[in-house]
Amino acid sequence: MSTPAPARPAVQTRIARLARREWGPLYATVRDGIAERRWRAAPMTLAAVCLTALFQFTQNQSWGYQFVQNIGSVRAEEPLWLSLLRTPLSIFVPALDLPVWGALAQILLVFGIAEICVGWWRTLVVGYVATLAGTLYARVGIEWGPGSPLGLPASDAQVVDTGPSAAVVGLAVYVCWRYRAWFTAGLVIAVMVVEVLVKNNLAGKEHLAAIAAVVVLCACSEMLQRRGGRASSGSGLPPIRS
Repeated sequence: MSTPAPARPAVQTRIARLARREWGPLYATVRDGIAERRWRAAPMTLAAVCLTALFQFTQNQSWGYQFVQNIGSVRAEEPLWLSLLRTPLSIFVPALDLPVWGALAQILLVFGIAEICVGWWRTLVVGYVATLAGTLYARVGIEWGPGSPLGLPASDAQVVDTGPSAAVVGLAVYVCWRYRAWFTAGLVIAVMVVEVLVKNNLAGKEHLAAIAAVVVLCACSEMLQRRGGRASSGSGLPPIRS
């Protein structure tokens, strides 16, 4: 009597197929970019890692702490114009209460993948939009107060708000949208929601604000692409792709 074949290979094949569908195009783009250009595939990312390391070294010196605070530290209690000036550099100023290797790893991995996949200028724009959304949300959340589900206590106005985490979360969602990795995008969003439920603090809610801003950015880009595609089809030309 013949024995039935084990179902495990079929399950493994299905998982592999799903993984290829989810991450195949993204992996191929990153692999080819690194193979063709090596370290030149992500020069902006490498510069960002070096800048973050430099800021970490400087702010840990007695002579450099205030300098870094003056150019890259953001607090909701400060004038809005000053926060807007400091926000671009605040992405690369590691939080003092977190290990710097975490910030460096986030930038190297997520910024690097984004730069290879969507280009350096889109990486910077999306990262800045995500960070700016978190910075502006902090002010709105404090106005709403702790009585609102999305509000913040007044004490959060004095919290130093720096680091790449909001930009990293926003870039992860954006790259997943560009490469249609829907499961991964949903997983990132779900993890951020759980973060807020477990640890209801300023950083967690800023991550949700960053995601919301990037989702709006993706929706607007999607509409523009579809409108451009319809216009090109009507004129007999191929659709324009970014």
